[in-house]
Amino acid sequence: MAEISLTRARKIIRQTLQKGREMELKPLSVVVLDSGGHVKAFEREDGASPGRFQIAHGKAYGAIMLGMAGTAQMARAEQQAYFMGAINGLYGGQVVPVPGGVLIRDARGAVVGALGVTGDTSDNDAAAAAHGIESAGLTPEI
Repeated sequence: MAEISLTRARKIIRQTLQKGREMELKPLSVVVLDSGGHVKAFEREDGASPGRFQIAHGKAYGAIMLGMAGTAQMARAEQQAYFMGAINGLYGGQVVPVPGGVLIRDARGAVVGALGVTGDTSDNDAAAAAHGIESAGLTPEI
């Protein structure tokens, strides 16, 4: 199974935070999970509320565990709330089905991890995330 390296995870976080500053977003929290759903790296900007780790983690965790990015999860939740409710029950309430949970794919299209970004609007979180992933030479699935 392909995995994301710590070096790439850190680069993704740096570039995501830099993009957030360029976009003048509120302070962000960013987590990278490996393909097994384990935390590879995390950073919370100064001024970000302390509970943001759980939100960033929930966005990334849902993406990796379902193989479905946050935008698709949100659409599914809107169409079939019972399904996402059941999924969240299975995963102990850890899934946050909104944009900002982004699958990370390598050049072959294999999922190597997921990125969770929170702090601004979900769409802005996702835009910063996409930039961070692309900056590391990988492909985001928003």
